[in-house]
Amino acid sequence: MKKTIIALDGHSSCGKSTTAKKVAKKLGYAFIDTGAMYRAVSLYFHENHVTLTNPKEVEKALTEIHITFQFNEQRGASDVYLNGLNVEEEIRKMYISQMVSEVSAITIVRKAMVAQQQKMAKHRGVVMDGRDIGTKVFPDAEIKVFMTADPTIRAERRQRELLEKGEMIDLDIILENLRKRDIIDSTREEGPLTQAEDAVLMDTSFMTIDEQVDFVIQLHDSVLARI
Repeated sequence: MKKTIIALDGHSSCGKSTTAKKVAKKLGYAFIDTGAMYRAVSLYFHENHVTLTNPKEVEKALTEIHITFQFNEQRGASDVYLNGLNVEEEIRKMYISQMVSEVSAITIVRKAMVAQQQKMAKHRGVVMDGRDIGTKVFPDAEIKVFMTADPTIRAERRQRELLEKGEMIDLDIILENLRKRDIIDSTREEGPLTQAEDAVLMDTSFMTIDEQVDFVIQLHDSVLARI
């Protein structure tokens, strides 16, 4: 059976990762959380006091970073490992969210991560979510979806996620963080967040996760029937 690459791009807290995981599971595809990769880089930079405006420091740090995904049977999903250490919980914390867009805007960081992502998906059969998958990482992806949602709804979703992990963050702080991330993501020089010309728009404001998954699966099936 022919396998495809499914690219899910869009704003943060639109349900990209959750949808991508479920789609991958249903299709028997691999799931690659590119946002988690940038979060892992951000964590390394934070812990090692890397100056983001110093290209030499950033370049040196990138040579010391090794990111892998390992399936966690308890969660039914893959955990992110940074240099052999499970950092899945740490990279989801608010202080990482506050720096990840700035880190991912650095050209040499994006080039390094894109190279890894392209290598991971060389045999296709992959669902990958991020900001520039359909435009930069895999412009030849057979299925491209651009996800968006109302900013307040996104902030409320993010607040619930953080609360489930024991972090209580004011909604206004989350809204401001999302606003800043959207601006950085959309205006950066390398791999900006933008909808690919051939991507299908999906507004998830009032969609359940199951509806989002069905939307992508149906799109996948219709495309597969034509190729």
